[in-house]
Amino acid sequence: MAETSDTRTPAQIEADIKRRREVLAETLDEIGVRVHPKTIVGDAKAKVAANVDHTLGRAYVQVNRVVSEVRAQFVDEEGAPRLERVVPVALVAVGVVGLLVFSGTRRRKS
Repeated sequence: MAETSDTRTPAQIEADIKRRREVLAETLDEIGVRVHPKTIVGDAKAKVAANVDHTLGRAYVQVNRVVSEVRAQFVDEEGAPRLERVVPVALVAVGVVGLLVFSGTRRRKS
């Protein structure tokens, strides 16, 4: 076993021990805060909120892209409606609404 020569004075050793104790006390306080149930719950809530915000942001971008693509189908570059596409879709929509109204009135009469 090798001997180590410590040339520190007892006062220096005591000062080192005191500093170590202070550092350890701070570390234990930090650990206590980190493992506290309220801190754990708060961290979990923050992670969920961040994930929800990220998901909503991605959904917004996707919906915006789809709306732009659909709009491009019914509007030309100048912003004028493309009647060759708008009229058939409008007729189909009126037909579907008419069928729903007609089938609803037939059920009531029976």
